[in-house]
Amino acid sequence: MTNSEPRGYHGIDIGGSKIELVAFADSAGGLAEVHRERIATPGTDFDAFVQELAALVQRGDAALGMRAPAGIGLPGILDSATGRQLSSNVPALNGRLVASALQDALQRPIAIGNDCQCFALSEAHGGAAHGLASMFGAIIGTGAGGGYCVEGRLLRGMNGIAGEWGHWPVPAPLLIQHAVPILDCPCGRSGCMERYVSGPGMSKLHAHFGGGKDGAGDTPLAIVARAQGGDRIAEQTLAVHLDLLAHALATLVISLDPHAIVLGGGLSQLAHLYERLPAAVRRHLFAGVQVPPILPPRFGDAGGARGAALLAKQLFDQPTTA
Repeated sequence: MTNSEPRGYHGIDIGGSKIELVAFADSAGGLAEVHRERIATPGTDFDAFVQELAALVQRGDAALGMRAPAGIGLPGILDSATGRQLSSNVPALNGRLVASALQDALQRPIAIGNDCQCFALSEAHGGAAHGLASMFGAIIGTGAGGGYCVEGRLLRGMNGIAGEWGHWPVPAPLLIQHAVPILDCPCGRSGCMERYVSGPGMSKLHAHFGGGKDGAGDTPLAIVARAQGGDRIAEQTLAVHLDLLAHALATLVISLDPHAIVLGGGLSQLAHLYERLPAAVRRHLFAGVQVPPILPPRFGDAGGARGAALLAKQLFDQPTTA
């Protein structure tokens, strides 16, 4: 294939309930969507998962008129020593050699990345951080994770886990200051940041402070609404959540110094974060360090498949013809 021949890429976003494939044609103007399809995730049957994904990609090939490379955004991480998928919210994938199974089934170049990293890559290309020298995409949804891009390229690190800020430990002084317990994390550690700053984490904080019926907490949107109505416990929950999140973002600033932080996930829709986070982050920084812009996402949840396609584009220049 010559450089003048058309190129295409599949971006595949895999979640606990759905798999979305978007087929993109590549041109001088960037990626142009040609085909989009969603199917339910076969969450407990690995063979069915591989078969359904292969059929999905074949239909994408037909739409593009070529056998295109595929970028795949997966929840969780790959064990760099064994190649097995870890911490996935798709039970069928946990502990499996997902990359090799998909390579055998799809018979094409594939690039596998963390779903949070794909979000960051999408926002670095045509998104909220387009054109910046560096950016960090910080997901705060059902969990907390992210990705770091420099000059538009995703930096994944030796283990492919660069950006996993949700598994930094919350410092003991902060836990003591806010009188919150040390929470166990499914990763096997305790006190991980995502257990406090994610959506479920905010709900747990609210329950800990006595909010919600029978100590069950409340949803983040309900907590914000209660706080706006003057509810003292909800106000305390938001203040503690904001301070813990601000400390995490300040640590990102100190360690990576990104030119922007783009928030993603369900909590990225909370307006008070953009209003109050810059000052809260500044309180955790030493003098002379500026807080980068903290921005809402342009593509949001729709950026997962797009970021996966961009990951494939970074790794593979030339698709093969069908």
